[in-house]
Amino acid sequence: MEESWATLGVDLHLETGGAATRSGVRKGLTDALREAVRGGRLAPGTRLPSSRSLAVDLGIARNTVADAYADLVAEGWLTARQGSGTRVAERAVPRPAGPAPRRRVTGGPTYDLKPGTPDLGSFPRADWLKAARRALTAAPNDAFGYGDPRGRIELRTALADYLARARGVHTDPDRIVVCAGFVHGLRVLGDVLRARGLREMTVESYGLDVHWNLLKRAGLRTKPLPFDELGTSTAELGAVPKSSKVALLTPAHQFPTGVPLHPDRRAAAVDWARREGGLILEDDYDGEFRYDRQPVGALQGLDPDRVVYLGTASKSLAPGLRLGWMVLPAPLAAEVVEAQGGAALACGALDQLTLAEFITSGAYDRHVRGVRLRYRRRRDQLVEALAARAPEVRATGIAAGLHAVLELPPGTERSVIQAASWRRLAVQGLADFRHPAARVPERDALVVGYGTPPDHAWAGALEALCGVLP
Repeated sequence: MEESWATLGVDLHLETGGAATRSGVRKGLTDALREAVRGGRLAPGTRLPSSRSLAVDLGIARNTVADAYADLVAEGWLTARQGSGTRVAERAVPRPAGPAPRRRVTGGPTYDLKPGTPDLGSFPRADWLKAARRALTAAPNDAFGYGDPRGRIELRTALADYLARARGVHTDPDRIVVCAGFVHGLRVLGDVLRARGLREMTVESYGLDVHWNLLKRAGLRTKPLPFDELGTSTAELGAVPKSSKVALLTPAHQFPTGVPLHPDRRAAAVDWARREGGLILEDDYDGEFRYDRQPVGALQGLDPDRVVYLGTASKSLAPGLRLGWMVLPAPLAAEVVEAQGGAALACGALDQLTLAEFITSGAYDRHVRGVRLRYRRRRDQLVEALAARAPEVRATGIAAGLHAVLELPPGTERSVIQAASWRRLAVQGLADFRHPAARVPERDALVVGYGTPPDHAWAGALEALCGVLP
């Protein structure tokens, strides 16, 4: 006969062999415990109940449990020491005989130079903690409620002041909506614009497929603009149909090529939006990081009624914060707030209050200045290493941002990426960022995120990179 008890957090199946004699119950309990250890359901070091407790749980005699424990101690499955009770022995569980399974090499790359992520080790933990304490101490009671779907007024006020000062954005707190990063903001905007009747959005020839796929899921096709040495060509905007009069651009620092939108083309894009009733979505993903030139102000400053400005803390602080913002024309702001729902669902109020305190206290500016110097040094070291060890490889798009484009000899992009993978170096080719319908010449290049590695890994990553370049 077989009976089952749920105890020790596992099911013990006691085979008593028919009559529930004391010897049969003892053997059944011994076998059940041995099998639980062998199968891993009772892990090494697990403390077993006392013989009295287990006997009560199972409804059997205490001596039967004590004898079963003693048998398993003698066999080496359990240990019993004064003061520490009975535990599963720290020993390797025997495996069935047979050929050893082939081991599979797993694990991530030794060095990561993929673009899109800052040095996460540079996150200002101590200063952020101070800001969080101050924000929590000063937080009003309503901060713990469902909140405004636009986000906390403290953060929207701080952002309005900061963006005007640092990026030339014209807005007020009522036209800012806090979101959980750029992708979340783009998803909400895609839904709103689709509800307005939009069927197709104009995008750049190079960008992120995650953005194009997100728009596709919202029911929007994407059509790329031409691209040349001056960046994205806006001349074809005038030819787009009425159902496509929205353009997604990265004008300050095109991702990933690093080319800023030419001043004439910036003006042409805004003129098109005014003339045709169009809308520009401006992705200002790394606006704080400028090295060899004056900052390029936000396109939104040229016409706040025709440009939606999107920014985040993902590059300046860390993507894990999930904090972003949309600066919207007044009519669109109301629609976005409605799409957000009746409560603030994007991100936690305490994180928003902390960022507001971080900005208004000056800690954000100090942090950005510090990491800007660090990233500039890395960029300079990258350029110096290329000149010394790979003079045929030219770095472009390096006046700003956290990544560089390394121009490779024709036909070598795939082979360089393969060589990098053998050395456990994660890199991406420019081809990964080309829109499937883009009409641009083939370019062999690597997009290298020099901001990604932590400080202790930067020298090794640079050495590994130079070792795979032609």
